[in-house]
Amino acid sequence: MAPVDPPKKMQIVPEKEAGLLVFEDSSAIVAMFNPDELSFNSSVGWKKEDAAGRDVPELQFTSSEPRTLSVKLLFDTYDNEDLPKKDVRKKFTNQILKLTMVAKGKHRPPVCRLKWGSTDEWFQGVLERLDQKFTMFMEDGTPVRATLTCSFKEWRTNEEDRKRQGLESSDIAKMRVLRRGDTLSSIAAEEYLDPALWRPIAIANGIDDPLQLEPGRALILPRLPANRAARK
Repeated sequence: MAPVDPPKKMQIVPEKEAGLLVFEDSSAIVAMFNPDELSFNSSVGWKKEDAAGRDVPELQFTSSEPRTLSVKLLFDTYDNEDLPKKDVRKKFTNQILKLTMVAKGKHRPPVCRLKWGSTDEWFQGVLERLDQKFTMFMEDGTPVRATLTCSFKEWRTNEEDRKRQGLESSDIAKMRVLRRGDTLSSIAAEEYLDPALWRPIAIANGIDDPLQLEPGRALILPRLPANRAARK
């Protein structure tokens, strides 16, 4: 029977110092022990719309908060044959502490990608909070065991976030280049699922005659109110 590869350890890969969001596995911080628990938290903002005579007022979506990930990591430099025992801070925990500090060549702490097992990346964010608990010491006070509770907040570039927001949705403004044969009605039918909604496009682009459209022109496709946009 072929030997079974040991399970991969969780990795925290900080972005490279030079270049935006460039990551190199060679700089990964590898967990000494895989965590036995991961906690994800999501928060969504809803604003109550005051309405007389209603037991349950209508709620209007305002914004979403970035997800957070909390994970506990254990590091130990005592339970081995090495003498003298190594300071757990110098060997392990200071690497994670650096993730809370302004990175070289940047004006902020680094963005990190968390990886584990066969998944190349399952969370990208910044270390928002770090709690360090040292639980074992040598006689001279050298800490040799520590538990770190890390709280990461999800982080994306503006460009990446826009790509993930479902650009086909009718509740966000978009741009489109006119193609030969396009009409405002056909565009409204494609974008809003209702050809009768061509007029907001004409108004947004200052079009007086919807029959005079020039191929190659960039059109603004405006955001439609929820009560006018067709549901996909």
